[in-house]
Amino acid sequence: MEQDPANYTVDDVDIRILQELQKDSRQSVRELAAKVHRSPTPVFERMRRLEQSGVISAYTVRLNLENIGRNFTVFCKVKLRHINTEIHMAFADAVNNMSEVTECYNVSGDYDYMLKVQVSDMKSYRRFVTDKLGHLPMLDSVQSVFVMDTIKDTPPLL
Repeated sequence: MEQDPANYTVDDVDIRILQELQKDSRQSVRELAAKVHRSPTPVFERMRRLEQSGVISAYTVRLNLENIGRNFTVFCKVKLRHINTEIHMAFADAVNNMSEVTECYNVSGDYDYMLKVQVSDMKSYRRFVTDKLGHLPMLDSVQSVFVMDTIKDTPPLL
């Protein structure tokens, strides 16, 4: 009997598969199967169930930001004048259309949102703040935290 993807329970073999995929999602099923000590067909089926159940949401590429000129990282704390459902949706839509923003979190505390902004340099960041973020009517204040060095930047492993 086929298990309902919505109720799929991850086991130790799945965790090993996920750990290996996080290291290299381009490896073949055969290579992956060898690393988790299983045959390819069951590994392929497990991957399919992990995808259907939503455990695996996407396969992506990690870019070397220095090589593409976007290695200036700023964490931008944003406070809005007011917050309600419409303002939240308008802010989210605006941020989703800003290519410089690579991550956005609705947070608690003194600020409403935390943005991770990646641009080429300080001049580009100033342009981003003045020409894009600063034009949002719901914006109250912005506080910038500049990254001096990245110590660890890896996706969470199980």
